[in-house]
Amino acid sequence: MLLAGTVTAAFGYRDREFLTEAEIDAIRKNQKIDPRVKLYLRAALQRLEATHARMAGQETLPGDPLEYFTPEDMLDGYYRILNSVMLNIEDAAYKMPPDKGGIRKALKHLRNQMKKAVPELEHMEKTAVERNETELIRLIQRAAEISRGAMEGAEHALENKFSE
Repeated sequence: MLLAGTVTAAFGYRDREFLTEAEIDAIRKNQKIDPRVKLYLRAALQRLEATHARMAGQETLPGDPLEYFTPEDMLDGYYRILNSVMLNIEDAAYKMPPDKGGIRKALKHLRNQMKKAVPELEHMEKTAVERNETELIRLIQRAAEISRGAMEGAEHALENKFSE
């Protein structure tokens, strides 16, 4: 396994769908690995931004696609999205012949986005600890763990199997 081996398996926090209908449609339409990963990561980072905003007391605007998601739902969605990203990259790597250029781009994008996400998660964890929000702390830590694993897995794959 390329990336998933560095991270624990995903177990759904809730039975709720973690992607919006629009996100699902866009991902279905983009079967090439690089644009697909970018769409997944955009959805994941939107959940981090929305979680951070909610933790800061900001309300969502009516019609926001994440309006009815709690911070816990969004962190679980973030985790599940990253798990999907890693599985998609792994599947693409085993297709014959693999699209090495597309996979390399997807891995670079994943690595770069995780470099941004990890500090954001660390900041959110400090806030949750100050508020003594145990379940939120657990979900943030789980999200940080998969983010670090994805970043390390992407770096490893870029240095070895998908180096230029």
